[in-house]
Amino acid sequence: MATKDPQATQLARLAGLVADETRAACLLALLDGRAWTAGELARHAGVAASTLSEHLGKLVGGGLLSEERQGRHRYVRLADERVAQLVEDLAAHVSPGAVRRPRNLRESSAGSAMARGRTCYDHLAGRLGIAVTDALTSRGLLRQDTGFALTEAGLGWFDAAGIPLDRGGRRPLARGCLDWTERRPHLAGVSGAALCRHALEAGWCVRIGSERAVKVTPTGVRALGELLGIEVGALG
Repeated sequence: MATKDPQATQLARLAGLVADETRAACLLALLDGRAWTAGELARHAGVAASTLSEHLGKLVGGGLLSEERQGRHRYVRLADERVAQLVEDLAAHVSPGAVRRPRNLRESSAGSAMARGRTCYDHLAGRLGIAVTDALTSRGLLRQDTGFALTEAGLGWFDAAGIPLDRGGRRPLARGCLDWTERRPHLAGVSGAALCRHALEAGWCVRIGSERAVKVTPTGVRALGELLGIEVGALG
C-alpha cells in the first residue's frame, strides 16, 4: 500500500479552507490589508454572526488569518503577505466571464473604481498598479525579464523619492503579483508595499468607498507625472 504524501494532505486541507464561498468572501475583503471585526465581515459576507464565527475559527486555525481581541471586539486580518499573494493569485485565475455582472449603477461604479486603482493587501493594483510597474520598468528602475528585481538605479530612485526600503527582512525587495483585473503582474514585495504606503501617507492616493479602491489626488497626479511620467488621466 502506497504511503500518503504529507504535503498532499496539507494541500488538500488548505484547498478545503478556501473552497467555501463565505470564507472566500472574507479572504477577498481582507486583501485591503486592514483588520476587520467579525461583525463587519458577517455583514459583508451576508451571513449570521454565529455562522461567520465558525468560518473565522477555521481560517485562524488553518493559519490563513490572525486575530486579536480588544474588549468585546474580535479583529481578524490576513496572517501575512504570503496569504495575500495566494488569495490574489487564485482570484486572478477566475475567468472574467465567471464574475457576476453588476446588478445596479452603484455596483458598476464600485467595480470600475476597483479596476482603475486599488490596494492588493499592501501594494497598488489595478490599472494604477500596472501603470506604476510599467513606468518603473521602462525607466530601467525595475527588471522583469528574469523575475522582478530592482536595479541599482531603482534603489537610487526610491532613496531620492524619500521612500525607505527595509532591506533586512526575508521578504523580497520586488516581486510580481498577478493582477486579477489586468491579467498582468504588478509590483509587490518590500518596494511595492513601501511605494503604496508612501502614496497614501503623502496624499498621492486616497481610499474611496468601503472596499479596496483608491483614487489619485491632484497631488498624486503631479507626483506621478514628475517622478515616473505617468499620465493618470489615461487610466480611465
